[in-house]
Amino acid sequence: MQTLIHIGFGNIVNTEKIIAVVSPDSAPVKRMVQKAKENGTVIDATQGRKTKAVLVMENSQVVLSALLPETIAARAQTESRDTDEA
Repeated sequence: MQTLIHIGFGNIVNTEKIIAVVSPDSAPVKRMVQKAKENGTVIDATQGRKTKAVLVMENSQVVLSALLPETIAARAQTESRDTDEA
């Protein structure tokens, strides 16, 4: 069963496809985002706000979010607990 989480401003991703949720501040992550932009594999879900989290997906896509990585991780953990209980 797919588990979806809200990553801000009405945008939702499948938690089963997330490899990592990282901060965009480090140089390697900035390079990865820039390469993804060049390749057309970036999905900008920030709605024009500052990028605070970068989600690396299974299919090599990169999703930018305006929520903090801690917030997204907490939502993913909450969703996984809810599905385990069901």
